[in-house]
Amino acid sequence: MGGYGFYVWGSYIVTFICIAGEIILISNRRRTLERQFSLIHDLDNKETKNETTS
Repeated sequence: MGGYGFYVWGSYIVTFICIAGEIILISNRRRTLERQFSLIHDLDNKETKNETTS
């Protein structure tokens, strides 16, 4: 690699870490949004049941 091996492999490692970090952050955000959606959905269902029973 002509003396640039450290730079080349370091670039690969940094890129891999960034991509892995993005995947982790996206999956965490998805779980959070799914949890929030299910809470809102459950709340809407409870309000609908309360309106129909009263």
